[in-house]
Amino acid sequence: MSLLRVECLSKKFGGVNAIDDLSFDIPPGAVYSIIGPNGAGKTTLLNLLTGVYVPSAGSIVFDGHDLTGRAPYEYASHGVARTFQNLQVFFNMSALENVMVGRYMHERCGLASTLMRMPRLSRTERACREEAAELLRYVGLRDYLSVGADAMPYGALKRLEIARALATRPKLMLLDEPAAGLNPTEALELDDLIGRLTGRGVTVVLVEHNMRLVMGVSDNILVLDYGRKLAEGPALSVRNDPKVIEAYLGSDIARDGSYGKDIADVVSVAVEMHR
Repeated sequence: MSLLRVECLSKKFGGVNAIDDLSFDIPPGAVYSIIGPNGAGKTTLLNLLTGVYVPSAGSIVFDGHDLTGRAPYEYASHGVARTFQNLQVFFNMSALENVMVGRYMHERCGLASTLMRMPRLSRTERACREEAAELLRYVGLRDYLSVGADAMPYGALKRLEIARALATRPKLMLLDEPAAGLNPTEALELDDLIGRLTGRGVTVVLVEHNMRLVMGVSDNILVLDYGRKLAEGPALSVRNDPKVIEAYLGSDIARDGSYGKDIADVVSVAVEMHR
């Protein structure tokens, strides 16, 4: 059973194939990671899976619905949420208000209720605030409920984006480099949070350069290189795949085999060299 099925997906920019004939399936409840060198097409793929880009070819079927070419709000209404590599936070709002924004699509108060300040509006606002507060506590931000986003540290802002995405009540959450810029302690906390997301019934697609995190949380890993699938499978099979080593470090090192047994270490070093 697949929650997300991608078949023969392609995206061209002029004469460049950013994504080239890509197919994969993601079952519900999984952590599915996407890795690859810079320029491999990872963010382009996320943009396709959230409606930011329209595919040049292929199909995207989510939870039985063909969403190919649909607008981002249609992906969101079907249960697809996302965080961003570069923070997309409302810095003129509090943490609580940022998370409340994520719940807007589930509000049912009409214009008349809002203008007349009917009791239903008050009940809805109260419920929205309570859910937003619960989500902030869930991601470890209980101390920031009333704090302005512009006064929050970077690591907390990363988790704030996850809380806001959770407020949309997603079935699938796409995380674009959530560990970027985090210290080791914050990265460990993120590892725990991703595990708890799947326990909450959320399937996770993770794009990340922190190979320790990827290898630790992933059920399956897709490796992209120039927009094509280079490798796919469980972490143990991907971590020692010579094609993956070659994509990051070059063919000479891959043939030599002198990189040792731990691809997580090798790729982590290679990624830092490429960033």
